[in-house]
Amino acid sequence: MPQSFILKFLQGFQVYRNPRVIGMLFLGFSAGLPLLLVGGTFTAWLRDLGVELATIGFLSWVGMAHSIKVLWAPIVDRTSIPLLTRWLGWRRSWMLVSQMSIAGALLGMALTDPTQQQWLVALWAVVAAFGSATQDISVDAYRVEAAEPHEQGGMAASYVTGYRVAMLMASAGALHIAAVGSWSLAYGTMALLMGVGMVTTLISSEPKNRQSAAVFAMEARVIGYLDRTKHSGARKNITAWLIGAFVCPFADFFQRYGKAALVILLFIATFRISDIFMGVMANPFYLDLGFTKSQIANIAAAFGLIMTLSGAAVGGALVARFGIARMLLFTAFMAPATNLTFAGLAIIGPQQPGLVAAIIADNVTGGMAISVFIAYLSSLTNTAYTATQYALFSSLMTLPGQFAAGFTGLLAEHVGWVGFFLITAGTGAPAIILAALLFRIAHPDKPARIDEDTAQGQTAP
Repeated sequence: MPQSFILKFLQGFQVYRNPRVIGMLFLGFSAGLPLLLVGGTFTAWLRDLGVELATIGFLSWVGMAHSIKVLWAPIVDRTSIPLLTRWLGWRRSWMLVSQMSIAGALLGMALTDPTQQQWLVALWAVVAAFGSATQDISVDAYRVEAAEPHEQGGMAASYVTGYRVAMLMASAGALHIAAVGSWSLAYGTMALLMGVGMVTTLISSEPKNRQSAAVFAMEARVIGYLDRTKHSGARKNITAWLIGAFVCPFADFFQRYGKAALVILLFIATFRISDIFMGVMANPFYLDLGFTKSQIANIAAAFGLIMTLSGAAVGGALVARFGIARMLLFTAFMAPATNLTFAGLAIIGPQQPGLVAAIIADNVTGGMAISVFIAYLSSLTNTAYTATQYALFSSLMTLPGQFAAGFTGLLAEHVGWVGFFLITAGTGAPAIILAALLFRIAHPDKPARIDEDTAQGQTAP
């Protein structure tokens, strides 16, 4: 390996000295903490207290807030919070309000008995879930706006690290606290830990929201169009706000990228399919192959988490030094290719060295892919509509894969584990082809911008 490459690679790690990148570690922790507390840990608590399975199933719907957050992301982009926005700024005010609502809801859950007041614990869980989704929207927007494009990989890696640590705290940590104390103590402790995000929000500085002349021109055309119609007074103002909040973010994206926008959206939808397929069937595969629960916990879970976070850190450093484009193509190829290591594991059987090798290959490249892809999604947004556009991209990133993953069990039953992993590796081919195509029509290191003069000269809708 050339010495110059090694030197550049090591220089890339300088990104982790940036105070904003360090701060993102704690904001990631705040974002990851509530996810399982209204998900897997929540259902474990309910079942432990003897709540019926049917009720638990219905209560699991509260987690859908994260899948539909794009519906109110425009409100986060366009609506100020009285007094607080003037004091903290746009992004930090929304972050603090959502963090306070999560902490309050978790405390409410801690003080409520699900066996006696199911409706109240359900209400607190809904508040926590929507607060968590809103925090995701505002933290994502903050992350994009607070750093330059070459720093986005480091911001993503720091965020993912904090997020995963928080999930471990909200699962294993909460279960241990409940075991030695009570569920009320566990949820009360989690409410206190939300203070990590609040303190970080208060001591951070508000990022600059850079709006181009093209954005002002587009929204001015909306006002001009309404002036020429029968809209007036409150109706005009409300219509203008709705168009600016819900229509302009999407119009802006398609104006900036033109026909390439469809290729970009298709790439986003296909990039993580192979990883999602693998994630759904991983534990059943390990058990079917003959690995013990202890081996799965120690190697696939604990060691795998370390490898994922290591890969994320490496990915962030590589983006900082070599840009997004080359790393995007590399990870688009490597992420599905490492599924072949599990096909090999299926052939040799439950050999621990084989499992370790497969986990290293898959989780390191998976961690790299997460950092690189988040950096890429961040580069696609216009800072005038950061929250709305990023919420769209992040939803599109997982929804197709999650839907298709519902059929992975049938696939594995019909073709066996070797065939399954060969097929899942093949599902990465569209993303590889699209990544190569993006080099030609919408280079990932050169985000498109509509021409300012042309934008100002366009006619009203």
